[in-house]
Order: sequence, then C-alpha cells, then structure tokens
Amino acid sequence: VQLQASGGGLVQAGGSLSLSCAASGQTFSWNTMAWFRQAPGNEREFVAAIRRNDGATSYAGSVKGRFTISRDKLQNTGTLQMNSLKPEDTAVYYCAASPRAWIQSARSSIASYHYWGQGTLVTVSS
Repeated sequence: VQLQASGGGLVQAGGSLSLSCAASGQTFSWNTMAWFRQAPGNEREFVAAIRRNDGATSYAGSVKGRFTISRDKLQNTGTLQMNSLKPEDTAVYYCAASPRAWIQSARSSIASYHYWGQGTLVTVSS
C-alpha cells in the first residue's frame, strides 16, 4: 500500500493551496484519511480527517474554517483545500490512511493510522 501526497509549494500569506493524497496498492480501500503536519522542531500534529463512508470530518482548531478536507471514493483519493494560509501553517504535510472508519475522538490520533505518505512541503511567506 502506498500513499502519494502532492500539491505542496510556496505561497504568500492569505493565499491558497490544495493538497492531494492518492492511495494505491492491492485491494486497498481506506476508510479514514487524515492530514498531519510537522514544522521544524515541532511534533507532528493533526490537521484534518475524513471518514470515507459518510464523509464525516474533523479539524484541528487552528485550521477550522480555513481548511476543507474532502474525498473521492471512486478515485480513492483525498484532498485538503487550504485557504487563508498563514506563516504558521508552514510545515511538511503528511497524509495518512486507515482501513478503519474511526469515530471522531480517534481520528486525530497518529496511532489510528497504518499508512503514511512521504510528506509534501508547504511554505507560507509573510
């Protein structure tokens, strides 16, 4: 199973970026997908998650109202639309996936996810 994250880059504060995560592999179908991020010197932190079957979402407080997570069940992909970006959003963003359809309290935990992408760098300049 492989997760391929793409879409990172450099953007000015207030701008937008869209990250995509494509899952591939033999008969793999995720049921919860999430995005985490890690800034230099910081621990990896939860950003957003979505449940495949019903589209239930969860967001970190720092991104709620600015970021939107979505999924395409047919394409087996997830997308993180990031608007109104701030310099403090600068980090390497990782997508993660689990075969389990997690309840809300579990979606923000790193331990809930079996599969991880390689990370894509998002840099927001002031």
